[in-house]
Amino acid sequence: MSNSPLVEYVCLSPFCTSPRQSKIDTITIHHMAGNLSVETCGSIFVRPNRNASSNYGIDSEGRVGMYVEEKDCSWCSSNRQNDHRAITIEVANDVCGGEWHVGDVALERLIELCVDICQRNGIERLNFTGDTTGNLTMHKWFSDTTCPGEYLGSKFPYIADEVNKRLGVNS
Repeated sequence: MSNSPLVEYVCLSPFCTSPRQSKIDTITIHHMAGNLSVETCGSIFVRPNRNASSNYGIDSEGRVGMYVEEKDCSWCSSNRQNDHRAITIEVANDVCGGEWHVGDVALERLIELCVDICQRNGIERLNFTGDTTGNLTMHKWFSDTTCPGEYLGSKFPYIADEVNKRLGVNS
């Protein structure tokens, strides 16, 4: 199992389960609830007693950080079963509050990272079903939260379509 070659910054969190207990077949997207750099996001995931992490983070400049290697399970979606199956990705917001907007650069890099994850892990297509039966999932389906925010949440059909197009399959 490998990690993404798109990673530009690494800060490994102690808050993970090693090794993961399921094959990777899902991607769960979150928002940072702030316009954080990959360094700042990483520093949050190593704070004592934080008890949270994600596999990757993407900042507004499109830089990718890694906080938990793919061979390990992040503590991200408040659902152990999902976290063991999913690669989890935090995406920076370029507007805080409201719809929690995500910029075009971060969104494009998110799609590129999802394509890379699918290719390296044998995920033939991303299925966004609007619930947990698909393999593109939202944090709010597992926890009492609004994450990934209205804007990014509305982009999930587009994300799945773009990823599948780049993988060479129909949505």
